[in-house]
Amino acid sequence: MTAGALDVALEYVRLGLRFDRVEPGFVDAYTGDPRIRAQVLDEPAPTPQQLRDRARELLAELDAAELPEDRADFLRGQLTGLECSARKFSGEPVGFVEEVRSYFEVDVELGDEAVYAAAHADLDSLLPGDGTLAERYAAHRRREECPPARLEVAVHALSSALRDRVRGQYGLPEVETVRYEVVTDKPWSGFNYYEGGFRSRVAINADLPHRLSQLPHLVAHESYPGHHTEHCRKERGLVERTGRIEHTVFLVNTPECLMAEGLADLGVQAAIGEGWGPWAADILGDLGLRFDGHLAERIAAAAAPLNRVRQDAAVLLHDRGAGADEVSAFLQRWSLVSPERARQQIRFLTDPLWRAYTSTYVEGFALLSRWLDARPADQPVADRFLRLLDEPLTPGRVTAELRTA
Repeated sequence: MTAGALDVALEYVRLGLRFDRVEPGFVDAYTGDPRIRAQVLDEPAPTPQQLRDRARELLAELDAAELPEDRADFLRGQLTGLECSARKFSGEPVGFVEEVRSYFEVDVELGDEAVYAAAHADLDSLLPGDGTLAERYAAHRRREECPPARLEVAVHALSSALRDRVRGQYGLPEVETVRYEVVTDKPWSGFNYYEGGFRSRVAINADLPHRLSQLPHLVAHESYPGHHTEHCRKERGLVERTGRIEHTVFLVNTPECLMAEGLADLGVQAAIGEGWGPWAADILGDLGLRFDGHLAERIAAAAAPLNRVRQDAAVLLHDRGAGADEVSAFLQRWSLVSPERARQQIRFLTDPLWRAYTSTYVEGFALLSRWLDARPADQPVADRFLRLLDEPLTPGRVTAELRTA
């Protein structure tokens, strides 16, 4: 490692920690030397313009730092995202599509309503009965709700089963652990707080209804083989073994978020694969919690194209001049959600910090699904997925690999 490489990586870490001084919560996790964070906290609070200028300086220094290509690509993407965030913090207007491109290295465009209509037709055939499709879909979801008093035991049962699978498929440090806690008064359904040292705290929000068929996805996303597993393997590999200190800080609105959320949303596919519905139904059935696993799996597949509707809503709001009422109607029509749920989604999509984050789920899942499917015919899913857990892959690099596949 050259002095230049160490300097750029260390200064990137310092810069990322400084963003938390301007926008608390911008640092999602930090597992590095506590002295570095203490030094940043002792500095005068930076201005957004200073953060922007420092990001630009580090981008200019990358070419002279003699970094391996994958390391330079990672840092270039991260710094480009930080530069855009700093411009937004300073009040500079940035369009939604441009913002997503700068943060996450992907281009977004409106989905095809014909695809959404086809998804509705598939759901209609799976949910016969009286009432509109939206009413029947809502009734089905209510039937699958987990009783709040049983939420914690259900989560622990699924986590134990997924952990056993992931240990065999991907390997985990012997000392790794996930601690679950049920919380209230949060805007999200679940959240991973990675604490370093192969430890995570996963909070599950009991205020929101949790469907039995969604709980395996939630646990896989947050823990095994999702966020917790990725953090553990990158801490053991990229940080401890190769000294890549840039992976001691995890920053929102950067390309690593799209990779992490796409990876986590593929968790059930990577750990269980086809048949995950009956697999989960058997585990939860032992607890007296029953749902139709075969039907749940078919409905999830039919509804998957509707995942893109929420990103369409953001494009309409921010780049196409649509009003909140028009966007609410759009969400209700195509996502089959209630007016209350549509309003909640719009509040998230209009938050200055988080409005673009929806694209990490939409585009991350789409991109990494294509990449997994494009693997060589003789390569198991686990071998391909392991690269996501271990390597500093970026959306740009994954897209390039797809072009040459």
